[in-house]
Amino acid sequence: MVAEIRASTVLPARRENIELHTADGLTLVGELALPENRPPVATLVCLHPLPTHGGMMDSHVLRKASYRLPALADLAVLRFNTRGTTSERGTSQGAFGDGEDERFDVAAALEYAEFHDLPQPWLVGWSFGTELALKWGRDPLVAGAILLSPPLRRASDADLDAWAEFGRPLVALVPELDDYLRPEEARTRFARVPQAEVVGVDGAKHLWVGEPSVRIVLDEIVKRVNPAAGPLPTRV
Repeated sequence: MVAEIRASTVLPARRENIELHTADGLTLVGELALPENRPPVATLVCLHPLPTHGGMMDSHVLRKASYRLPALADLAVLRFNTRGTTSERGTSQGAFGDGEDERFDVAAALEYAEFHDLPQPWLVGWSFGTELALKWGRDPLVAGAILLSPPLRRASDADLDAWAEFGRPLVALVPELDDYLRPEEARTRFARVPQAEVVGVDGAKHLWVGEPSVRIVLDEIVKRVNPAAGPLPTRV
């Protein structure tokens, strides 16, 4: 039976609840989704939008990545709630740190990936999560970063310069109708990073609402992280 992949589609995967432990003594809750019958070829470490505005590990693009990409692209998808953030999975200890204390959260996720031999970790940040990736994601373990709707507010030109020196791939998916940073300005800001690629997405908005926007995002992620698996099917 062939069925269209819809917003609510959950494809087979090995899913387990996990905990991350930060260097400053907090326990963060999360989930790891793995391909059902084979090892992953790469790993997405997901950094969610702003928790003070409803962002969490279940923010829809990240949730749909975990529902689809283990089965469709052989990717491991690690999602977690940053400090003080609540979702259906539970509440991570601590309190919102305005992007500063969250440096320990990013480090804990990468430490988990390394300890569990998760291959080729790519950071996938969305909005606030892009700031965490740019500021705190320059770890030798990281293969690259994909930024969804980067506002470039907390992340400064100094952070961009540091990523330029870091040398790892950086891809920014920028909605045409974004509330904070649109493609033309994004190209100017990211020009400081020679290896950065800015992809403007026509008609899209900051929250990537709607199945067409989600499919664009997931296809662009897979194109960078496991190109052999793209373009993703729309039916299974």
